[in-house]
This record gives sequence, structure tokens and C-alpha cells, in this order.
Amino acid sequence: MAEHRSMQRAALLDAARSLLSEGGTEALTFPALAERTGLARSSVYEYFRSRAAVVEELCEVDFPVWAAEVASAMERAPSAEGKVEAYVRQQLALVGDRRHRAVVAISASELDAGAREKIRAAHGGLVAMVVEALGDMGHGQPRLAAMLLQGVVDAAVRRIELGAAEDPSVVTDAAVAMALRGVRG
Repeated sequence: MAEHRSMQRAALLDAARSLLSEGGTEALTFPALAERTGLARSSVYEYFRSRAAVVEELCEVDFPVWAAEVASAMERAPSAEGKVEAYVRQQLALVGDRRHRAVVAISASELDAGAREKIRAAHGGLVAMVVEALGDMGHGQPRLAAMLLQGVVDAAVRRIELGAAEDPSVVTDAAVAMALRGVRG
């Protein structure tokens, strides 16, 4: 029984990812979740008491996976500068990923404090890794530089997601160039 429940919970989370990546947080409703999974709406309430609870669990499950992919790309880089580049490239490489799109949709929405805190913590972990790399590069204000660097990444994410005129690889290369030139300054 427990295994069946965890499979249904996983199916609900997967349906939530799809709904979020297709239509943002407005698309994430219990009727839509019920329809996607073939469960009765009352069953959806047995797993999650609210939309916020779905969002919070997605943050708990997906954000660390996404952050770990960025961390692992940074760890493979041979130099501090390579780590900064990996930090930018890997985040932008994940833009097409449904998990990432769901996380971005969640980040842009009105969240309860618990979910916001989880996102902040995971994001903080990412930023901390790049702060260290910037410090190793001899940057005078690595924490400030890391925040500004994340701003460049966020802008590039939005540009790619909008399906802007440029190819995603062009946006990525521009963001990397701007990041590296900026942090060397």
C-alpha cells in the first residue's frame, strides 16, 4: 500500500511539474492535477492539503537536484574561472528542463513563507559556491559579485525562455562573456 501511495504521490508531482512548466502557477489546480493523473479530486486532497503544499514539496524535491547538477558542473571545472563559467552555463543548460521550468514558475509566484525559505536556502547554496570561486579569483567583494552574477544568469534564463530572437547558445555565450569580464574587473 505504501509503495502504491508513493507512486501516486510521484505521479501527482510529475503532473504538477508539467502544469507549471506549461502554464505557470495559475495552471496548477487540483482539478487539473486530478485530470492529469486520473485520480479523483478528493484523492488529490489526501496527498496535498493545498496548492502551496504541492509547490513546497516540488521545491524540496527538485531544487536540490537542480542545484546538485550545477554544483557537479562546477566541481569538474579545473580553475576558479572555469567554475564561474560552469555556474552560468549549467544553469542556462537546464532552462529547457521541465523541472527547472517548474522551479522558475514557482519562484515567480506568490509563495508561502515555507516554500520561499526552501528556495532561498537552495539558491543560497548555489550562490555560496560561486562566492568561493570569485574569492579564489581574488575578487574584492565576492558576495556582491555573486549576487550581480546571478542577476545576469536570471536575465539570460528569461531571455531564453521567451524564445527570444537569439539562439539559446548565443544568449549563453553572451552571459558567460559578460560574467567573466565582469568578475575579472
